[in-house]
Formats: sequence, C-alpha cells, structure tokens
Amino acid sequence: MQVSIYKSSKKDEMYLYVARPVEENEAENNDPLEVLPDPVRVAFGRATFVMHLELHEERKLARANVLHVMDSIETRGFFLQMPPEGLINPNAPAPEGLRGA
Repeated sequence: MQVSIYKSSKKDEMYLYVARPVEENEAENNDPLEVLPDPVRVAFGRATFVMHLELHEERKLARANVLHVMDSIETRGFFLQMPPEGLINPNAPAPEGLRGA
C-alpha cells in the first residue's frame, strides 16, 4: 500500500496517513484533508507533506502497528497518528481550533 504522510500545523507529533493517489495529476489536485471528518480537519489544521511510504505487513513503524494503519486507511480512508502521551504538556495553552472544545 502506497501512502502519503502529512504533519499537523496545530499539534506537534500528529500525523495523517492517507492512500497515495495512483496517478500523478491526481496527486496535484488532491487535498489530503478531504477524507477527514470536519471536527478532525479543524483540529488537524494545515497539512504539511512529510513523505511517501510503502506499507506492507513486514514494515515496522515507530509509533503504530502497520496492520492497524493499513486497516484504518482501507476502512476509513485515513489513519491519524496522535502524539505520544508523554509529550503533551497539560499546562500548555490549547492549540487554536481546539479552544472551548
């Protein structure tokens, strides 16, 4: 499975995995956030491209089970990798877009 990975502009260590478009011209016009529900899209912020990656059963990912990632992309259209809990500062101000949530 070919995927594209994007990082969030609103939360450190939050990444979005989406299936990579098959055709190049499709990739140019593709908004990676269109697969996200509206509340998640707002919380994610602007998507910045990180890299393309090929996922398969033997591939190891640093913070997620590759089978879980692949299943989520196939069933929901995306996988959202959240920041590790130890990196979240409970005293930090809420990122814009999440205030009052």
